[in-house]
Amino acid sequence: MALTAEQQQEIEAARAAEHRTRRPTVPALEAMLFRAIPVLDHGFVRVIDYMGDDAAVVQAARVSYGRGTRAANEDRGLIRYLMRHRHTTPFEMCEIKYHVKLPIFVARQWIRHRTANVNEYSARYSVLDREFYLPAPEHLAAQSRVNRQGRGAVLEGAEAAEVLALLREDAARNYDHYLAMLNEDEAGAKRDESRRGLARELARMNLTLNTYTQWYWKIDLHNLLHFLSLRADPHAQYEIRAYAEAMLATVEAWVPMTFEAFRDYRLGAATLSAPMLAVVRRMLAGEPVAQEGSGLSKREWRELMAVLGRED
Repeated sequence: MALTAEQQQEIEAARAAEHRTRRPTVPALEAMLFRAIPVLDHGFVRVIDYMGDDAAVVQAARVSYGRGTRAANEDRGLIRYLMRHRHTTPFEMCEIKYHVKLPIFVARQWIRHRTANVNEYSARYSVLDREFYLPAPEHLAAQSRVNRQGRGAVLEGAEAAEVLALLREDAARNYDHYLAMLNEDEAGAKRDESRRGLARELARMNLTLNTYTQWYWKIDLHNLLHFLSLRADPHAQYEIRAYAEAMLATVEAWVPMTFEAFRDYRLGAATLSAPMLAVVRRMLAGEPVAQEGSGLSKREWRELMAVLGRED
């Protein structure tokens, strides 16, 4: 990810500014403010602002006037209790705002999470940058034969080279045509004064989905954790997972007690259905249980065996 000199100056100016406040602040997250965390080839995630901390979660749960004299281990225990028993409202008291640069096809997947406030860079008013996402070789995979939403074996050799060449060629050609229709260069200046050019809101439809866009994305902590539980999961698409993993680092810096509980009870946990739990109880009682007599479908049985580490 390469930032322009202008963007870097803007970031440094924002980081140099200081403001007096009576609000709680988190030194570890303050150190990360405005800094671009690289993601993919041209993307990034930046924390722009935040409100609240672990103490705000505890305060909301207890509806108290302040932290009082309670020890940190009591706060930790309460946060873990809230997370374990899915008492989500106290986590909604904290909010965070990100600046994200991401490929359009990732943005279309991301926007499915409708619990955030979003303002995207407008290609109706501005010319998009000439930046496209091209997968690294290890992420260039064929369609899975068993999972319609997933990837199979990694493409190699001439096949991989051909696909990358097509992606690069199509993106570059369409972007050139985009500028030609606008009758503008990348800086927005007219190429030919005798031509008016197509409206930006129409010309943008010619761009490929791997073109980068940007947005500001603000969300409360509860809904952010829900987003991360889905998108940082190993089964999530790699490209959006890369963003989620970068954001995990910001959450750990911001609310370390909440992050620890989230890691233990969401990221590193598994949920068993009632029939699955019944099978586990039968196994613990020493009963030999096979899929045919378990009451579980073949898929459910495979999922349970994977959780128990008993895959064939």
